[in-house]
Amino acid sequence: MPDINNVASFDIGSGEEALALFGKRDENIKYVERETGVHFICRNGEVNLSGRLAPKVAELMTHLRDRIRQGEKIGKSDIKYGLIVILENNGDEDLDGSLNFRLSDSTGHSIKPKSPRQREYLNALAKSDLTFAIGPAGTGKTYLAVAMAVKFLNEESVKRIIICRPAVEAGEKLGFLPGDFQQKVDPYLRPIYDALFGLLGVDKCARLLERGVIEIAPLAFMRGRTLEDAFVIMDEAQNTTIEQMKMFLTRLGRRSRAAVTGDVTQIDLPHDKVSGLVDSIDRLKSLDEIRFVFFTRNDVVRHDLVAKIIEAYEDKSLDEEVRE
Repeated sequence: MPDINNVASFDIGSGEEALALFGKRDENIKYVERETGVHFICRNGEVNLSGRLAPKVAELMTHLRDRIRQGEKIGKSDIKYGLIVILENNGDEDLDGSLNFRLSDSTGHSIKPKSPRQREYLNALAKSDLTFAIGPAGTGKTYLAVAMAVKFLNEESVKRIIICRPAVEAGEKLGFLPGDFQQKVDPYLRPIYDALFGLLGVDKCARLLERGVIEIAPLAFMRGRTLEDAFVIMDEAQNTTIEQMKMFLTRLGRRSRAAVTGDVTQIDLPHDKVSGLVDSIDRLKSLDEIRFVFFTRNDVVRHDLVAKIIEAYEDKSLDEEVRE
């Protein structure tokens, strides 16, 4: 007889409901089977599961089915988040990634964390005056910081949003850039504009930029300023020097908060320069008022291939083979 602890079941309704949960060509089910080793058999509206993790997977699928019945759309990111919760965090997190505050984009769609680490990050941004987010590309570090800044602006908790980046070229020389100052720095700041346009809409964002409520500028333009009543974000912080990081962190004025984001594996500084982000982790980690959130490739929310690419570049044995 099968071990009753390794079997579970849940019911599924209409064909549309099953399609929404299972995905096209059952891609969601195949993903869960591959990640957990749990086997699915669907007969007459009932889904039977077998495998060591069957009860936990049934709990997740039932939860997602109920969200579909409430009119929500379920994507692979929801399934990925749920698997991380039940497999890596003992189910202590909410399966739907809900928070005690609401974030939404310009179309009104709710913004929810797609991994437990994103949830930790959003809570840190909401509660701490200074939050560092360190991790690979595609983990939502910048986007979620901008989303939280927009939330604080809408609630009038701050009067402006200031976003900066060090103007460091990513390994290649761009040469002379034509145009006025803004046209010269726009290539470095384009990802920030993309996030703001998605969260606020192009027209509203343009108005706020014109009025100076939102300011986007190279890091060098922060020198000598005191930033009060502002939500300040420094992106690509791995490309700051120690001096630049100190300069930025000492700009904070009253009723302001800051988010510092970066990826210590993508430093574009000259080899004789120490990254200000790497240095700050060691210097500031003992301060209780500062929150550090460290993302891993498991938190990547871009294409699934991105996580695999990151893993390949982290493979030290491959690096040694190349050097030989």
